[in-house]
This record gives sequence, C-alpha cells and structure tokens, in this order.
Amino acid sequence: MRAPVISPYQSLTASTPVVHRSVVVDGRTTHYWEYGPADAQETVLAVHGFRGDHHGLETIAAHLVGKRVLVPDLPGFGISDPLPVSDIDGYVGWLTGFHRALGLTRDTVVLGHSFGSIVTAAAVAAGLGTRLLVLVNPIAAPALQGPRAVATGIAIGYYRAGALLPRPLGLGLLRNRAIVRAMSVAMLKSHDRDLRRWVHEQHDRYFSAFADRTSVLEAFRTSVTHDVSEYADRIDVPVLLVAAEHDDITAVPEQQALAARLRDAELVVVPGVGHLVHYETPGAASEAVLRRMADRPRRAGHPRRTGSGRVDGATS
Repeated sequence: MRAPVISPYQSLTASTPVVHRSVVVDGRTTHYWEYGPADAQETVLAVHGFRGDHHGLETIAAHLVGKRVLVPDLPGFGISDPLPVSDIDGYVGWLTGFHRALGLTRDTVVLGHSFGSIVTAAAVAAGLGTRLLVLVNPIAAPALQGPRAVATGIAIGYYRAGALLPRPLGLGLLRNRAIVRAMSVAMLKSHDRDLRRWVHEQHDRYFSAFADRTSVLEAFRTSVTHDVSEYADRIDVPVLLVAAEHDDITAVPEQQALAARLRDAELVVVPGVGHLVHYETPGAASEAVLRRMADRPRRAGHPRRTGSGRVDGATS
C-alpha cells in the first residue's frame, strides 16, 4: 500500500481555520475558501494559476498568519462554474463581480499567482480597487515571443488536440498522468525528496480538475496571449512582485523590466526556486507580502535597483 504524502507545511495548514463558501457571480457559482480569522483586520483576495485550483495557494494563505485570505477556484477550474468564454475580458468581469459580491473594498489586498497575475493585473488596470497588488511568479513578458515561442506553440497544439479529439481521447490526453508529471518535474527546482513527492502529488490530484475541454483551451490561449506588461501603464497602485531566481517561464531580467515600467513597484527575487514559489518557498513569499502590507503608503515614483538584488519603489 502506498504511503500517504504528507505536506511539509502540514502543521501550519492544519492549524489555519478554513471555511468553504460559494457565491453567484453573473448567474454562475464561484466556490471559494476563506482562510484565517473571519474577524481579521486585513483581507487578501488571492487568485491561483492555470489548471490549478484553490489548493495551490493554500500554503500562501496559511503563511499569511492573522490575515483573512479568500481563495476562489477560477471559473472552469476546481468546482467553479465555467465562463461563457474564458477570455481576459471574461476573467476581469468575473473577478470584479466576485469582489463586489463579497462586499470587498479598496483596503483588500489583491494577489495573483502565474496566470492569476495576468487576471489580477488586468482587473486592477480596468479599475478594480486595491491598496496593494501582489504578483507571485508574474507572467511579465509575452509567451509568444522570444525563446519561449516554440515551446508555447507546442503547448497550444497540445491543448487544441485535447479540445478537438473525440471526448474520451481528448480528456485522456489532457489528464494523462505522464504528461502532468512531466510538467511538474519541469517546474520543480527543489532537491528535497519529500517536498518533490508532495508537489507531484498536488499536481496529480488537482491539475486535471476542470469543467470542460473548451474552457481549458480558451484559458490557455488567454494565458499565452496576454501578460502583465500589457497592463503596466494603467496600474496606478503599489505593486509587489515576488519573482523566482530560476523561473523558466519569466526570467529575472524580464521581471526587472516590468518593475521599471510600473509606477510604484518593489521586486523581491526568491533565490533557488522556479515557477512554484507557492509550493517550494511559500514562507519567503508570504514574508515579503506581510512586510509590504505593514509598510506605510509611499510616494509614487519609479522603481530603483538596490544592492540586495531586488527592485524597490522609490521612497520619499
């Protein structure tokens, strides 16, 4: 019998209060999970990445001790209803409606991981109010240009085949355990055996929880035809970028270029990790978020590079 895979963060997540709730947004049900104390003075709204669900940000939520963290399943993923069309306008409308339905205010911090960074950045650029936008492993540059273009093209073919093949074959391709494992292996950087087993188990359990093949294809197309830099000039709130030293999807120089375009940005680069900061180093990411949340508002200015290897927004 296979031994259970224990989360390296088990003690922290087990001690974090969590409640499963749902809300109707534009006639469709969004399921979300509320972590932390319900009466917390500060709230974080966190949006997960492509093909995942709320479980992907559970470790971040647990590390944000003392904060109320709301993590919805993106439409069409986990157990949330899909959008009519999973394009960027649809996701922006959904996130804005979800924010409004829960009665959240500008005091709520908005956080997005990976594809969630595109959705949250687009929503904030379109007017979603927040006092701080946090982007973890942000997609800072176009995926259809530069050295990633070939790999992106292959991936588009994979998702298109998954949508067009007869249903059993298409679902079998999209949910193929060997392909899911290959994706997981490619993104993991840690050499810790127990951590690697747990991350693979998370991807095995949650990476194939989607409503239908069309939603997955549309969401993937959205994820590779948009990026945060597209919205940088229209984001006028403070932004914390939590990037990774070895992120194969967006390299550090591209994160630095994005930070330089934002009005008020701080870039924190987590060493020794790739695109799975939320799994491999959630403590480091959450520490940066908690510190930035505790900062007093600073005067807007262009980011500046410091000797610490991160980019900080200019101070007064």
